[in-house]
Amino acid sequence: MTVRLMVVDDHRLHAEALASALKLRGHRVLAAAAPAAGAAELVVSRAPEVCLWGTASPAEPGAFDPVARIRRERPQTAVVVLGPVPSPRGIAAAFAAGASGYIRHDERIEGVERGMARARAGEAAVAPQLLRGAFAELLNPRTEPDDEGVRLLRMLTPREAEVLVRVAEGEDTRAIAVGMGVAPSTARTHVQRVLMKLGVGSRLEAAALAARTGLLDRVAGGHGGADRGADRGAGPG
Repeated sequence: MTVRLMVVDDHRLHAEALASALKLRGHRVLAAAAPAAGAAELVVSRAPEVCLWGTASPAEPGAFDPVARIRRERPQTAVVVLGPVPSPRGIAAAFAAGASGYIRHDERIEGVERGMARARAGEAAVAPQLLRGAFAELLNPRTEPDDEGVRLLRMLTPREAEVLVRVAEGEDTRAIAVGMGVAPSTARTHVQRVLMKLGVGSRLEAAALAARTGLLDRVAGGHGGADRGADRGAGPG
């Protein structure tokens, strides 16, 4: 059964690889794209039967705003999210935005095809265990303080939290690379991802935001502290 679809992913290479695999299996792929500002508009204009929307960060605020736009402007297009094993809140957010399914991004191509077929038929394309977790979270939400520092910290990986501390301490890219034992290009990528996730345009702004929200104190006492201590202990004196 041929499906007319589009593939969108945070990483263009992932989108193109999945699109190629689906073409080889007889599906009509209209486009493969990275979810820049124009990706949702492209989906709306092409009007595929199914859109596979890949994301690396399903729990980030606004992660599924493009999905909501697609469903609002092209309700006949079924959107299936491809992502990591999400928190229940992440999968609930996907469905709240109008997604027709959620599939793990490491699912075999046969599983992706089954999800596409179910979504096109108007069914929920999601593994039962993921759905149970989402319903449990909706029925029994966790009460958490409305703390901007906590919210921002959740957006960062442990390595990115460490990078933020180093940025706040004034380390340049070379110093960050040496301290973390990575290549300068890797350190630069980490810095760029931190700036993007925090929604700031410079290292100075990132440091100011971290200080204002108490984020640095939370990193020191939370998931970034242990990694940073290990790196410093192993680094040059």
